[in-house]
Amino acid sequence: MNTSTPSEISKFFRFLQLEKSLAENSIEAYRRDISRYTAFLESQRIAPSSARDEHVAAFLHTLRELGLAPRSIARNLSAVKSFHKFLFGEKIAVADPTENIELPKTGKYLPDVLSFEEINAILSAPERLQKQIGWRTKIQIWLRDNAILETLYATGMRVSELVDLKQSSLYAEEQLVRVFGKGSKERIVPIGIPALNAIDCYRREVRSVLAQNKSTNDALFLSARGKPLTRMTVWNIITEYTKAAGIKKNVHPHTFRHSFATHLLEGGADLRAVQEMLGHADISTTQIYTHIDREFVKAEHKRYHPRG
Repeated sequence: MNTSTPSEISKFFRFLQLEKSLAENSIEAYRRDISRYTAFLESQRIAPSSARDEHVAAFLHTLRELGLAPRSIARNLSAVKSFHKFLFGEKIAVADPTENIELPKTGKYLPDVLSFEEINAILSAPERLQKQIGWRTKIQIWLRDNAILETLYATGMRVSELVDLKQSSLYAEEQLVRVFGKGSKERIVPIGIPALNAIDCYRREVRSVLAQNKSTNDALFLSARGKPLTRMTVWNIITEYTKAAGIKKNVHPHTFRHSFATHLLEGGADLRAVQEMLGHADISTTQIYTHIDREFVKAEHKRYHPRG
C-alpha cells in the first residue's frame, strides 16, 4: 500500500513552524486541510509524493460536490499547493502536481452557503416570529416549521428526502435517522439532540392534531390539511424564515445541505464521514467511497456539527 509517511507531513509542519513562522491558528488550519487531503489520497492508496494533477483535481471535485464554499476550496488548494511545493523543493517528490492548477476566483459571487450565525438566525426565527405576531389558529404550526429547519441542518438531507421521511425512520434513542436518497438508496444519518427535541415537540403538539382521521402514510411532516408536505411548501417555509431573519442571500433547501457539509468540514470532520452522511457513493471520477463504521460517523457528527 503506497500511502503517505508521517515523516513527509511532520517535515512540512516543521517547515511551517520554523521557516515560515506561522501563527499557531494558521498552522492548525493547514493541519486540518492537509489531513483531509492525505486521507483522500490514502483512500486511493496514493502517497503525496506520487500524486498527479488528476488526483488533486479529483480532491477539489470532491469538495465541490460536498458543497464546500468556493473560498474554503481555495484555502484547501492553497494548503495543498504549499505542501506539494515543499515536497518537490525537498526532493521528496519528483514533480509538483499542483504547478498548473490555479486557485479558483472567489470574489465575483457569494458562496451558496450560510455562516453559522446566519443558520442560527434562521433556526431561531420561527419562535421569535411567533412571539412577535402570534398565530391565529390553535395549531402552533411554527413548531412544525422549526422541526423542519432543524432537521435539514442537522442531517444535510435533500428536500425530497425530507418530505418522504417517515415517523418509523426515526431512531431517537440512537440519535439516528434512516434516509432514502436517489435511486431509493438507503443510508443512516446522525441527528443531533436539538433537532430530535424539535421533532418530538412538533409530533406531540402539532402532528397529532393534523393527523386526526387522516391517511398520512406515516409521513413525518404534514401540511395544515394533514397531507404529506410538498417540496414547494418546504421551499416557502425556508423563504419565509430567511426573510424574517433579515438575510438577503438567496436561500433554498439545498443551501442547508451545503451549509451542513461546509460547517462539518471546516470544523475538521473526516471527509469520508461527511460523504456517507450526504449519501455520495461516487462523487468523483475515481471511486473514493468506502463504507466506514457507523459509530465513527456518529462520533464525527457529534464532535464537529455545531448542533450535534
